[in-house]
Amino acid sequence: MSKVAVVYWSGTGNTEAMAAQVAAGAKEAGAEVDLLTASEFDAGKMDEYDAVAFGCPSMGAEQLEEDEFAPMFSVCEPKLNGKKIALFGSYGWGDGEWMRTWEDTCRSDGAVLACESVICNEAPDDEANAACMALGKALA
Repeated sequence: MSKVAVVYWSGTGNTEAMAAQVAAGAKEAGAEVDLLTASEFDAGKMDEYDAVAFGCPSMGAEQLEEDEFAPMFSVCEPKLNGKKIALFGSYGWGDGEWMRTWEDTCRSDGAVLACESVICNEAPDDEANAACMALGKALA
């Protein structure tokens, strides 16, 4: 059985709802899953998991949340080489540039993206929920 961490930051609850669906998908596929906020996770925990899903909404000028999530993610980056990960998050404006930039960063760090990242505008709808479940299953 694989062990998966679903790590997220959410300001409005939209990315938190997505995280719950990612966790449910991984559990359904047989993984042991820990659902953690960004403040509960750090680089020291990366080695405890076979795969990690990171979730963060687009903030400001299409960037990661900079007070909690971005600092946590930055310290995890050296541990991404060869690590199976997936990315997800919600946005309220823009076209998903923050996710494309984030994916490029992860690829440059040597991460193995398990599947296509999931983004949704505002609250996740049925299609986004299904995509989050599939993302979780791909990590398991």
